[in-house]
Amino acid sequence: MKKILALTCLVLLMTSSLAAAAEVELRISKQYGISHFLLNVMEEHKLIEKHMEAAKIKNVQVKWLTLGSGSASNDAFLSGNVDVISLGVGPFLRLWDKTKGKVKGIAAIDQAPLKLNMSRPEVKGLEDLKETDRIAMPAVKVSISALLLQMAVAKEFGIENYQKYDHLTVSAKHPDAAIALTSDKSEITGHFASEPFSTIELKNPRIHTVINSYDTLGGNHIFNLVAASEDFYAKHPELVKIVMLAMDDASKWITNNKRAMAELYVQVTKSKEPVDLIYEILQDPQIIYDITPVKIISFSDFLYETGVIKTKPTSWKELFLPPIHDRLGS
Repeated sequence: MKKILALTCLVLLMTSSLAAAAEVELRISKQYGISHFLLNVMEEHKLIEKHMEAAKIKNVQVKWLTLGSGSASNDAFLSGNVDVISLGVGPFLRLWDKTKGKVKGIAAIDQAPLKLNMSRPEVKGLEDLKETDRIAMPAVKVSISALLLQMAVAKEFGIENYQKYDHLTVSAKHPDAAIALTSDKSEITGHFASEPFSTIELKNPRIHTVINSYDTLGGNHIFNLVAASEDFYAKHPELVKIVMLAMDDASKWITNNKRAMAELYVQVTKSKEPVDLIYEILQDPQIIYDITPVKIISFSDFLYETGVIKTKPTSWKELFLPPIHDRLGS
């Protein structure tokens, strides 16, 4: 009787363990827009599932969470509701510093310039800005737009003056800022914009570009990336590698299928912009989907020099988990 009871308990324990294993989730956050859409490609094409099948991993369910902002993503991540987070390079570096390096990148999502577009034709450079100008960006002080404006100002006027035009900036979501900039009745005279909003604005003959962030940094640079905690990597190194491999697959698919990518973008996002416009943006050689981190140290050096982060990474590999280390990052 005791043997039967013990056997029954063992069977129940095994059944419970198997059920628990079947309920394991890989929770990934993504955001809206072209710059994050590589993750939508991964989701739509089930690229993570493909690599898990090849690795004979059967007990993981991939769960995608679409969050409306970087702050919402950070909150979900820090509260333990997300395992893999997508975010911009500036917020990532602050998170890396805040957690003392316990959060690290898995791979880059893209390389893309942000542009300061202006409606005042007399503004040819930063020196032409006036006290009446208002420059819209997703979040003053902390967004990548704010960071890139400060870096451009530091390059033009010296690092000690990097906050020279911070008081001219106002917070506005990219869609709202684009509408305001192209309106005759708005106080907004500038927008530090990402795609597709930059291209949409420049279709208006009143709008011109004053700053391209590629010029500020001396070449193309990382824009967004995905990250995870060191603890998650220690527990699931194979899943982190699979996420990286799936991202690499998605980046290659986008590069080789830009028309299909544009169609998928409009379909998934229910965008009001025509496929032809999205396709035009994707054909811009400055827009690159590649998982290799590029010029991230340029951002971290600036944030360290201005006292925003307390630790200065000496190599991009300090910021990323091991699976990506064989790439030629910077």
